[in-house]
Amino acid sequence: MSSPSVRVAFICVQNAGRSQMATAFAEQERRERGLENEVDILTGGTQPAEYVHEIVVEVMNEAGFDLTERTPHAITPDELDQTDIVVTMGCSASTVCPARWSGENRDWALDDPDGRNLDEVREIRDEVRRRVREFFDELEQRVVRRV
Repeated sequence: MSSPSVRVAFICVQNAGRSQMATAFAEQERRERGLENEVDILTGGTQPAEYVHEIVVEVMNEAGFDLTERTPHAITPDELDQTDIVVTMGCSASTVCPARWSGENRDWALDDPDGRNLDEVREIRDEVRRRVREFFDELEQRVVRRV
């Protein structure tokens, strides 16, 4: 089996909120669009938390996603070096988010759900979902389908 044509990473500092949401939505988009062989998805944080924020688990559960078994992951320089597109969630690459990569970078400038109330986190979730859909609209045009 050949490797995917594009590798994307959703990262933030703690990998306990926005990047976990983005990854769950991206996995769904990849599956629904039949892009499992074309798109590889990675998530991680530069200073990962011990667990995914409880409020994030709650609002994602409302949307049909079970994040209870997910654990924040430390992103490594080697992983980033092998990534085509890095999507940061709102951390500046030069200050808060010290990760470096040579591929394409996008920063979605999303609010951090940590410490927010339920309605605010739902709004963040819905914005993450919208951005992931738009991102996959673009990716679908970019990747070469393998049969």
